[in-house]
Amino acid sequence: MSFSLKSASITPGVTMMKSKSPLKRGRVSSASKKSFVVKASGDTMVSIDELTETTRKAIKTYGYDEKATECILDILMYAQLRGNNQGIIKVTTNGIARDPEATPIKITEPVPLSAAIDGGNNHGMIVLDKAAEIAIEKCKQHGVGVVGTNHTFTSTGALGYYAKKIGEQGMVGIVLAQSPEFVAPAGAKQAIFGTNPIGCSIPRKGGEPMTLDMATSAYAFFGLLEAKTSGKPLPPNVAQDKDGNMTTDANAALDGGAIMTFDCGYKSSNLSLCIELLAGPLVGAAYNDKKAAKNWGNLVFAIDPKILGNDDFLEQSAFVMERVKNAERKEGVSSINLPGERGDALAAENKKKGTIGVEPNLWKGLQEYAAKYDPKAEVFPIEWA
Repeated sequence: MSFSLKSASITPGVTMMKSKSPLKRGRVSSASKKSFVVKASGDTMVSIDELTETTRKAIKTYGYDEKATECILDILMYAQLRGNNQGIIKVTTNGIARDPEATPIKITEPVPLSAAIDGGNNHGMIVLDKAAEIAIEKCKQHGVGVVGTNHTFTSTGALGYYAKKIGEQGMVGIVLAQSPEFVAPAGAKQAIFGTNPIGCSIPRKGGEPMTLDMATSAYAFFGLLEAKTSGKPLPPNVAQDKDGNMTTDANAALDGGAIMTFDCGYKSSNLSLCIELLAGPLVGAAYNDKKAAKNWGNLVFAIDPKILGNDDFLEQSAFVMERVKNAERKEGVSSINLPGERGDALAAENKKKGTIGVEPNLWKGLQEYAAKYDPKAEVFPIEWA
């Protein structure tokens, strides 16, 4: 997974005004600070409250109702505060598009511990959030909850959001996602895989669950779009052009090229293939020409640690995690972080100061979207069969 938004300190002496519009949902609360924009380290510094409200209005321009808007907003801001490129870039790059021909979402239960969700071409975040909630409820009843989704065609965002929701229940949460052909298998010119991320949250005693969120690609697709928006080069060895040559030009990668898997080799390629199969054909999602099919898939597991008979799992997982963190470090290594710790620390830092750095072109684009918001415009509630 790639990170592109930089933390920056606000200019000394700047006084921020209080905001009258706090975030409605608790996950993205911040120090109440009104919009006052300054430049630092190349980013535009924006109050979290204004970024949240601007993003909310921009989402509503797509025609989403209040409930759907807040769900999408919560997931986007979760990522944005962590410096994860699964955030607000999606609003300005068609990543949250609404299909005017969407049909009601259908939920079936093949067996008591599982559910299958036909998303009806509704928003991927809304469908996957519901899938995580169902998996949790089934896990409470049966010790395991398994939910597959299909027929969504928009990004599901940061999988850590959903996995952590499960982990916070004291369950092991595993979330797999498939997407259109953006990534080339090892040795290939042609893109066949999606970025195929995995989210995994493992609870422990005495602390927050450890939450892994990573793409099996070397770079996120929306990382390419961020680079295109900012005009900045890509890191080396993350993408190739249409002829199979490595490139740092996002435009070349997007013009018939492909992203690489994370080690540019067979191990990451094979892991991506497994996710492609599990979050694709297994759940009834498309397995060829996925973008045109508008049928992307996800697979969610919620597992109660007690079903395998080890009542000491939480203590033991905490021990292993601390053992990793406290391992003897190599020279020059200041700390060893568990998955998710860097993002959690950055989110906490951003919330504490109440501001966040946003790439200038992205902030301008988001404001332009928000300016189109008309509170009297027609909204289209998500329908459930």
